[in-house]
Amino acid sequence: MINDAIRHVDLTLAAVALAVIIGVALGIATYTRISLASLATTTTAAFLTIPSIALLGLLIGPFGLGTTPVVIALVVYALLPITRNTIVGLRSVDQSLIDAGRGMGLGRRRLLWRVRMPLAWPIILSGIRVSTQITVGIAAIGAYVKGPGLGNQIFDGLGRFGAANSMNQVLIGTIGIVIVALLFDLAYVLVGRLTTSRGIRG
Repeated sequence: MINDAIRHVDLTLAAVALAVIIGVALGIATYTRISLASLATTTTAAFLTIPSIALLGLLIGPFGLGTTPVVIALVVYALLPITRNTIVGLRSVDQSLIDAGRGMGLGRRRLLWRVRMPLAWPIILSGIRVSTQITVGIAAIGAYVKGPGLGNQIFDGLGRFGAANSMNQVLIGTIGIVIVALLFDLAYVLVGRLTTSRGIRG
């Protein structure tokens, strides 16, 4: 149980980290153009319509069983909130602040990292938070392709349905996933407080 919980956390962290790199980069690359931003959000939204078991099944062919197909699937599902919130956050920065930065001699790149990103960060973090909750839940389905995590408790229990303690095993896995999700959420609250200035929070 504890080992499965640790693997579930590790799997979630790996998938979310990759999704943040891809999603934020995609948001930065497209936020200035409405058509590209719309394409990015529409495409990542379309990924969420793919049933998780179907996607995992398709990934077995090129990547086999185990962690790799699960991580790829989780990254795909985690992209939408991060990409969308990055675009929304960067666009929501007050134009007067951008003009003030330009007046101070900041170029486009420095404006992005010194003005836009810090001000957009709370919105981006909110997207990361949502993506993490999605990832924690869907990661359980990874047991279908022999992936690590608490899903193995659930699938093993369902596989022995009717046997002694089978439902207890399912409940243990389910409750474990809920606890992991809550701990991640609390961690994001702390991260938000530590990384967001009081002026922005207020």
